[in-house]
Amino acid sequence: MDTRITRTTLRVRGYHLDVYAHVNNARYLEFLEEGRWSYFDEKVDMTSLFDDDVALAVVNLNINYRRGAVMHDDLEVLTSLCELGHRSAVMRQVINRVRDGKCIADADLTFVLLDARNNKAIPFEGNLREALEPLVLPRDA
Repeated sequence: MDTRITRTTLRVRGYHLDVYAHVNNARYLEFLEEGRWSYFDEKVDMTSLFDDDVALAVVNLNINYRRGAVMHDDLEVLTSLCELGHRSAVMRQVINRVRDGKCIADADLTFVLLDARNNKAIPFEGNLREALEPLVLPRDA
């Protein structure tokens, strides 16, 4: 697997399920978020690149639900950075069921670097851009 992709595994638990005994759609957002946290933990030391007044903020999420996951399914969340623009970036995420490799969901998430004091997107530049650029894995790669 390409080193620009982070693999995060998790097991479906009872509290992830809805009344139909499969993972509730809202829980997939949490699974994707766990994948993004793992990605940045593994790939980039974000705390060293900016201060407390700057944050990554989600501005758009497009998710495709492909099949249901059920209790005790082991899932892997594959996360990569597929675009790095001037003021926004896009992460590609895929959730697969481990036992058969079937895609459960996939998503493209757009985020910005936010100046929290002014509530405005700021450019990806300097050390942060230098850290992120080598991680970009284009969608068609």
